[in-house]
Amino acid sequence: MGSVSPTVRTPTSAAGGRPPILAVMAAFVTITAVLTLVVTLATRNMLRSPLDGSLDGPVWLDGWFSGDSGWYYAIARSGYSYIPGVQSPIAFFPTYPMTVRGVGWLIGDDQVAGSLISVVCGAATAVLFAQWVWRRLPRAGAVTAIAVLLLYPYSFYLYGAMYGESLFMLTAIGSFLLLERRHYWLAGLVGALATAGRPVGVAVAVGLVVRMLEMLAEHRALEVPVISAGAVGAVETPSEPGERVEPADPAEATAQPAACRSDYPAHPRWRELLRAVPAVRWREAGVLVSGLGLAAWCIYLWIQFGDPLAFVSVQAAPGWYQGSGPHTWFKVVYVGTMVFGPVDVAIRTTAQAIMCLMAVLLLRRVWRRFGWGYAAFSVVVLAIPILGTKDFMGTGRYVLVAFPVVAAAGDFLATRAPKWVRVAVLAALGTGLMVATAFYARGVEVS
Repeated sequence: MGSVSPTVRTPTSAAGGRPPILAVMAAFVTITAVLTLVVTLATRNMLRSPLDGSLDGPVWLDGWFSGDSGWYYAIARSGYSYIPGVQSPIAFFPTYPMTVRGVGWLIGDDQVAGSLISVVCGAATAVLFAQWVWRRLPRAGAVTAIAVLLLYPYSFYLYGAMYGESLFMLTAIGSFLLLERRHYWLAGLVGALATAGRPVGVAVAVGLVVRMLEMLAEHRALEVPVISAGAVGAVETPSEPGERVEPADPAEATAQPAACRSDYPAHPRWRELLRAVPAVRWREAGVLVSGLGLAAWCIYLWIQFGDPLAFVSVQAAPGWYQGSGPHTWFKVVYVGTMVFGPVDVAIRTTAQAIMCLMAVLLLRRVWRRFGWGYAAFSVVVLAIPILGTKDFMGTGRYVLVAFPVVAAAGDFLATRAPKWVRVAVLAALGTGLMVATAFYARGVEVS
């Protein structure tokens, strides 16, 4: 008698119904308004040096233009250039600045286009994250996860900063949602925008492939015999060879009695993922297209500048000093900063190191809640900046990009921590968000 494999289960407490999209949008708009006020107050009496005449707008807009915004603006206006051994724009992947160039051409202002794209993509990211998490966590955990995303101190990159984080997150979450709906080729195409958007975009390609194999393994476990209808004594006949039973969504992939379910869904073993490789067909292979974004970027650099990995080598240029090797891996610069200062830099980098530590500690919960694919994505997203930065600077926003980790944090706060701890943590995150936004607006390197 066929039965559903016990390796495919979903938590009985997953939030049902439609996600609160209107509430999420209202919260996003409110926070955007508050942070824009913070930006305005932080920069109102600050003398800023215009970059090529770019900062000629109102204070509330110019305050969102800081740090690497100048690089993105220059790429949108003038394209790419490369001088070996010198800081060059080829360190910044093309998806965001080329989008800014296109929108800027339409509206006639690249600076406005940069902030507009960031805030629109940030709002869309919040909506897609809400849809994704609503099907995978209990209601309290899902609501808390959404709150963590919106209030995370480095989430100000979603609210108007001229950076590529919001567009990258939108393409990353969007590609996974398309995959969950079995739109393999569309998922691959959107994933290609992600791999051409950030150095950690390769994590999207890895996560999509692993998740696709995981889905195949789950479907193989759901292949059950078909019972012939008819008179008493009807016999069961096996389904057609290779026929798959594909539920519309992983959250609907169980037909087990409630007694057989648990708070965490069980996942296929890693050996079952390997056994699913021969089952990959042309349809599922569409996720491999996601790697073409990075491949196209490397080909462009090879043809234009003679170095397909120029975006890696330029990191060691004076001013960035982010070359690879033991000096970077073991954070020699960070240790020196902690010992000799400056104190403000030590505080800013340590805050990001703490976020990285918390994210790493949440990886097991990511796997238990969301499975191999999302765990693989999160591991790669975190590993690249943790190993590739000399002092953890910049890792705060990469933790934000690891959206399954954000979801796992919300799940932990809602299910393991007392209610007062949840409220205190969210309040602390919101305070940190406003402080980080104010420093960013004043030109301080926050992440």
